[in-house]
Amino acid sequence: MGANITPQEGSALYRLLAENTSDIILKTDCQGFILHASQALERMGFVFPSMLIGPHILDLVHPSCADTVRLEHDAAISGQPKGNWTEFPALTRDSSERWFEIQVSRLTDEQDQVYGALSVMRSIDERRSFEERLFAACMTDQLTGVTNRKAFMNMLQNLLDEGTDGCLALFDIDHFKTVNMQHGPAVGDEVLVVFSDLLRTMIRSEDVVSRIGDETFAVLLKGATADKAETVCQRIVSTLAEIHRSSGPGSLAITASAGVARFGDTLDQTLKRAELALFFAKAKGRNRLEMDRVVLTPASAGAVPNRMG
Repeated sequence: MGANITPQEGSALYRLLAENTSDIILKTDCQGFILHASQALERMGFVFPSMLIGPHILDLVHPSCADTVRLEHDAAISGQPKGNWTEFPALTRDSSERWFEIQVSRLTDEQDQVYGALSVMRSIDERRSFEERLFAACMTDQLTGVTNRKAFMNMLQNLLDEGTDGCLALFDIDHFKTVNMQHGPAVGDEVLVVFSDLLRTMIRSEDVVSRIGDETFAVLLKGATADKAETVCQRIVSTLAEIHRSSGPGSLAITASAGVARFGDTLDQTLKRAELALFFAKAKGRNRLEMDRVVLTPASAGAVPNRMG
């Protein structure tokens, strides 16, 4: 059953919604200047001084999204079909980051002439917070707090797509399965946490640590030369071994092996070269670092590189 609402009833309904909803209702002219705003605008931290000309709708929007909101408003004024809700960060009085979504509809008079637009702004802070927590849970190793294999693969692929130079380091905790068998999973978990903390402490702020296997960690050393990566990773291997020596004969002996390779043309190529270097580190006795040293022949376009050393 349809609702037949007179213009007077529609006006009363609008006032009722505007005064009681947490949504922000804005009435703007065709240029986007705000003619009227519901009380929720001030409750959300937006306060404007008295002006001869009212504030513009873009005065509510962070500059990074101003063009997006302007296009949405212009599209409504021009009569385009109502679009989806548009998300944007707002400019609030206390300069805190608040996120809203907005939907705009044009206003026409009895002669079907457009005289402005009606917009609804809705806070989405709670939803974005939930989405960010969910994203973090999907991309984080729950034990160590570093990023997981899925996140690592995405980050490495993005770096390669952008043509970023750098190195990939793979670390394996030596004889980790033996540690688990002899001392129990709880001790094994503690070893993983301690080692991940050591990695984060000893790398640069721009580098990223990921746990990509049971006892395997990857470090993306963005922009690092092979020499720089070798210095950083050798210090990590040596420091871990020194911790045991400093703790005395009764302490748990934990060491790690590492393999380092420069970023290659593809993700698979980069991973395989780092894994091969890690394999040689283990084959040569563990508790050591091996670098993947690649020399390309003059006719090596598309050819498999020769590994030297």
